[in-house]
Parts: sequence; structure tokens; C-alpha cells
Amino acid sequence: MNQYLITAYDYTDTGALQRRMNVRPHHLDGVKELKEKGNYIVGGAILNDEEKMIGTVMLLQFETEDALDSWKQSEPYITQKIWESVDIKPFRVADVK
Repeated sequence: MNQYLITAYDYTDTGALQRRMNVRPHHLDGVKELKEKGNYIVGGAILNDEEKMIGTVMLLQFETEDALDSWKQSEPYITQKIWESVDIKPFRVADVK
């Protein structure tokens, strides 16, 4: 499995947080599906100084680049314009014993 660090920042317009909250249940449904399939490692929201969500960090793993691309095409935070920028880097979780 290839692992990826996804760092994504939300749009900053006045309706951005409300859009995020409206789409969030669909995003979390997708995360549950990723977890069931073994693609989800860990993730969570990036918070600003007021503890409001302004982005996301996720560690995901996929067998192929095509599977990663398929996720990107179906991720609600991408398709519904919640994330303004998405940075995806290859990653490897340290095997600490």
C-alpha cells in the first residue's frame, strides 16, 4: 500500500465554514467507507486560533495511484469546493517498536 499525507485548506470566503458544516456529514460518510476498506489511517480538522475548522489533515493509503485519483474525484470536500488547496505527498508511517 502507498501512503499519503493530505493537507487541505478551506476557502476563506464568508460562507466557507457553513459550506463545510453542510457537507461534513457526506465527508464523514466517505471517511467511514475508507476506514472499512482499510484506506484510512488517521485524520482530523485543522483549527484556527478561535478553534474553528479551517482545513484538514489526513493519512490515507491506497493500492494504486488510480485508487487515489478515484478518491479525489469523489471526495465531497473537493467536489463541493470546501478545500481551496489540497497538497498530497507520499508518506510512510514509521514502524516504531
